[in-house]
Amino acid sequence: MGVQSEALDVAALREDFPVLDREFDGTPLVYLDNAATSQTPKQVVESISDYYYSYNANVHRGIHNLSQEASIAYEEAHDTVGEFIGTDRREEIVFTKNTTEAMNTVAYAWGLNELGPGDEVVLTEMEHHASLVTWQQIAKRTGAECKYVPITDEGRLDMDAARELITDDTAMVSVVHASNTLGTVNPVRELADVAHDHDSYIFVDGAQSVPHRPVDVKEMDCDFFAFSGHKMCGPTGIGALYGKEHVLEAMEPYLYGGDMILKVTFEDSQWNELPWKFEAGTPNIAQGIAFAEACEYLDDVGLDRIQRHTESLAAYAYEELTAYDDVEVYGPPADDRGPLVAFNVDGVHAHDLSSIVNDYGVAIRAGDHCTQPLHDVLGTSASARASFYLYNTCEEVDALVDAVDEARQIFA
Repeated sequence: MGVQSEALDVAALREDFPVLDREFDGTPLVYLDNAATSQTPKQVVESISDYYYSYNANVHRGIHNLSQEASIAYEEAHDTVGEFIGTDRREEIVFTKNTTEAMNTVAYAWGLNELGPGDEVVLTEMEHHASLVTWQQIAKRTGAECKYVPITDEGRLDMDAARELITDDTAMVSVVHASNTLGTVNPVRELADVAHDHDSYIFVDGAQSVPHRPVDVKEMDCDFFAFSGHKMCGPTGIGALYGKEHVLEAMEPYLYGGDMILKVTFEDSQWNELPWKFEAGTPNIAQGIAFAEACEYLDDVGLDRIQRHTESLAAYAYEELTAYDDVEVYGPPADDRGPLVAFNVDGVHAHDLSSIVNDYGVAIRAGDHCTQPLHDVLGTSASARASFYLYNTCEEVDALVDAVDEARQIFA
């Protein structure tokens, strides 16, 4: 069995997640689908109920006490989320529904206005559909062209190809920080430097990186950065878009309505200040407050410790699974990957594999993981994926490997 991180008291942390005590027909739950959605600790859930029980009111719309309390909590949540990724500028944090909506916000508010024939958007072969489909469709509407940085045999970005693809015609580079299929962690600062050398913007999809490692958007020097609350111990329905203040200031909103306006006449409208001009209508107030609570929870645990722990679990799983000749794990080697493993067993479809391991209480993902073009590059239609978080253990990796071995025997 692998050596578990002594710096993280996993047993104590698991007490914050009651769902992990569940059993199915007497078999304990082993939850290894964290790249899709993490579990939510009691502290975050209680922050939601506290809002509804104690100061439920709309924000920015009333001078009564409840509205003032809700407004302050919601605004301060922006500060907390911003500090979590390295900015002290509230104006640079827009709350969205998720990473996908953050991507679409930039694509519609900036892309439709700025892109045209002759412009290029450079993506990578490992992009999530949230990035790939969004820019693909915006390019179709504007006459721009999408180009894709290929991956190497080890599942890393071909940086020589990236430098050739990013040119003075490039208007936007959109790159996933950590691949949700390969486990690859991309050199986003290096890509940002290349993009800026050609006066291009860079958008970083941080959905799989923010939950697991310290992130500093200022050091990264990205123009946009997006992530989702539900992958980092937060609630569903809330995410964040970071944008450099001067870039967001120059952009036009694409959702109109209440709270995003400063002045309205029958003839025209003036937009509210940042970040509110991009948050039209009544927002997800409780979720935003809980989003900040999740950031504080992870800060208290320590992102450095979480990173060491989850990456050690992924490395252990990689080593155990690749010990079987008929198991292929995709992406970089064990000592250089994020906290997940996507794999296939010869002769066993990923959906069948997921169903069998579920019979042993192990919850994993099966399918294309919203990366169909990447799976085409890998030469497979689907893969199984186990992804790890702060509350997982080496014993749970053992349970996964044992269940996979059972599936191998069934299909032998």
